[in-house]
Amino acid sequence: MKKLQLMLLLVAGFAGTAVAQAKGKATVIIKTPTVQCEMCKTRIENYMSHEDGILKTVVDYKKKTTTVTYMTDRTNVENIKALIANCGYDADDVTAEPDAYKRLPTCCKKPEDGGGMPKQ
Repeated sequence: MKKLQLMLLLVAGFAGTAVAQAKGKATVIIKTPTVQCEMCKTRIENYMSHEDGILKTVVDYKKKTTTVTYMTDRTNVENIKALIANCGYDADDVTAEPDAYKRLPTCCKKPEDGGGMPKQ
């Protein structure tokens, strides 16, 4: 009987932990209109992977969106937008940090700045 009670207690503990972890996660989709190519995608995803509280980042450069799953007790949407801007890209209403933007490869810059993918 004690083994059964112990097993039930362990199962309840694991289930409670899973629910607690799910409550602390959120996903946000941020418009990133200045992403141009696969290099932009890789640059943002790699940069974000090193940040505390960021669980997953997926950049879709064709749709010009970045989907970020994060821990709500460690970061927030405004911090995530700032991180993307610090990487050199616009994020919703946050403009790219100018020095970071200047360091981007030519193909990752806006066409009006002489960047973009070459026409074929």
